[in-house]
Amino acid sequence: MSDLLTIDNLSVNIEEKRVLDGLSLKIKAGETHVLMGPNGAGKSTLGYTIMGNPRYTVCAGKIFFDGEDITTLPADKRAAKGLFLSFQTPLEVPGITLESFIRSSVQSVTGQRVRLFQFQKELKEKMALLNMDESYAKRDLNVGFSGGERKKSEILQLLMLKPKLAILDETDSGLDVDAVRTVSRGIEEYQKSVNGSLLIITHSTKILESLKIDQTHVLVKGKIVKDSGAELIEKINSSGFEQFENKTN
Repeated sequence: MSDLLTIDNLSVNIEEKRVLDGLSLKIKAGETHVLMGPNGAGKSTLGYTIMGNPRYTVCAGKIFFDGEDITTLPADKRAAKGLFLSFQTPLEVPGITLESFIRSSVQSVTGQRVRLFQFQKELKEKMALLNMDESYAKRDLNVGFSGGERKKSEILQLLMLKPKLAILDETDSGLDVDAVRTVSRGIEEYQKSVNGSLLIITHSTKILESLKIDQTHVLVKGKIVKDSGAELIEKINSSGFEQFENKTN
């Protein structure tokens, strides 16, 4: 199986500060990878850089997606090729409803006109899966949403957009136990229905309990210092990240 995402010796700056330093990573189609590390390690920076946020300057290295060099491609073009990024703190967008936002996003990514009846039918099905009240579809995007509803909104977008690779950045942050279960169910549905790849950036491991993890990576000071299977998660749970920090020296 060929690699869907290849990151080759990537170094990234925010202004003059080096945040990622010679990072390499490969994800195959259908795989689920977990990225963990202490605060300030560069985990979110990696997600934003893969997605093409212009605030992050690639100083060296390349990013390949589905066999194509996307290192200099703008974010909208990357989304159209099948990349998706959820945010730690989803933004409010007054004046556009959740339904309209998702519908416009689907049309933009696919380049095809969305049939309203079929779209609304699928949207209701996915909202039911996530225990979201249908009324949220007609509300302005994330305006007045609780933290849990904002995260469900992100997973709803994931399910409707059906990307080839989804980067989930601290999707479980601030969620109670029931909300974590619901979000996990949505991620499982994405895996089953799309067979998409996942890069899950997280501190907590509750969201991972029902998922099959192919690889776990530990990021410390802008470098991946350890790659292993799901068993690495248990090692981190029991001993923390301190055991890896001297490997960056």
